[in-house]
Amino acid sequence: MIELSAPLLLRAYAAGIFPMAESAESEELYWFDPERRGILPLDGFHIPGRLRRTVRKSPFEVRFDTAFQAVIEACAESTADRPKTWINADIVRLYTELFESGFAHSVECWRDGRMVGGLYGVSLGGAYFGESMFSRETDASKVALVHLVARLKAGGFALLDTQFVTEHLSQFGALEIPRGEYRRRLAAALAVQADFGGVDQNRAVAALLNSS
Repeated sequence: MIELSAPLLLRAYAAGIFPMAESAESEELYWFDPERRGILPLDGFHIPGRLRRTVRKSPFEVRFDTAFQAVIEACAESTADRPKTWINADIVRLYTELFESGFAHSVECWRDGRMVGGLYGVSLGGAYFGESMFSRETDASKVALVHLVARLKAGGFALLDTQFVTEHLSQFGALEIPRGEYRRRLAAALAVQADFGGVDQNRAVAALLNSS
């Protein structure tokens, strides 16, 4: 069994490696370094027309980093569409430690005081490593993703790592690149001094909607 710490986790991300558990009940974590890596190009992010209209209507209150642990715990829950997840107790603990150290961030969609969707990931230099998302209302996780991309672009980030490409992510322009190319892009992104917090979110979203 691999014993992980938050500092070791950061070193792994900087080397292009990430951990996953086999299931939420598993006590073991495994390292992954895929031959082909999923990324979501920030300059090629595509917002489908219907979602664009939804974002403009602002159906949710979007917050950042106000309920990180609740987000990761929601991502770990079993649902009808996702009966099995890879987020176990160690993942929750370690990424919460990263959040408390300023290296992980959440995007949350709220309605009437209830969190209805969101996502979380790890931030290192100019790279953001997306981990997981959840949705309890239609389009909540998609709206969170649009707000994430807007913030990353405005904050000077160079890489949005999705680990793998799913059908869900493909609609936004996600693609796979070879491991070597990923590592080159990662090295360049790690040298960037990006800012996740100091962003005018309304202006960032407006700029993204008008450009993508």
